[in-house]
Amino acid sequence: MRFPTFPTLLRTFHTVSNTSSALFRSSAAYGLGRTIFKTPQRAIIYRSMPNIPFLGALFGSSSSMADKTNYPVQKTDGEWQAQLSPEQFRILRKKGTEPPGSGTFNKHYPETGVYTCTGCDTPLYKANHKFDSGCGWPAFWDAVPGAVGQRPDPGLGMMRTEIVCNNCGGHLGHIFKGERFGNPKDERHCVNSVSINFSAKDEEGK
Repeated sequence: MRFPTFPTLLRTFHTVSNTSSALFRSSAAYGLGRTIFKTPQRAIIYRSMPNIPFLGALFGSSSSMADKTNYPVQKTDGEWQAQLSPEQFRILRKKGTEPPGSGTFNKHYPETGVYTCTGCDTPLYKANHKFDSGCGWPAFWDAVPGAVGQRPDPGLGMMRTEIVCNNCGGHLGHIFKGERFGNPKDERHCVNSVSINFSAKDEEGK
């Protein structure tokens, strides 16, 4: 049996710890599995890990934060629970995280189409925004203009940057910058598959 290399384990732990604190609050124990990364991505481990002394705002995004708090779609927790499945509610409304490598769209790479919010059907990402980061969750380097908001998300002793649907405030995941994946914006929107749906028809203008 071939075991993962130390850099692979280190990067996987880093991604999990920064995606959502809800993963560690879950009562179910999830295995991280085995993920093999290309050599250029191994170097990213050291660029994206915190320095010592660490914590504080070391994981914040350099992009401007969204100041949107009054979302167009407003519902009570009871209304969301009636609409969403328990897993969808846990992630979208309670900032949970799906196990790495388990999501429907983790290895989904269509040539055209759009990914929409599970909560309100708002177009969020186009198919050509998606790329393979090897992190275990769907990764996008850009979003439909104005569709995805960012806000500070302190937790686990560090400052992360949460991404949300700007129409209903649903939790999508977190954004990471400066990892040098070679995409035009040098960003990685790390998104839960549960938070999005896919339509083969491009509905960005919906």
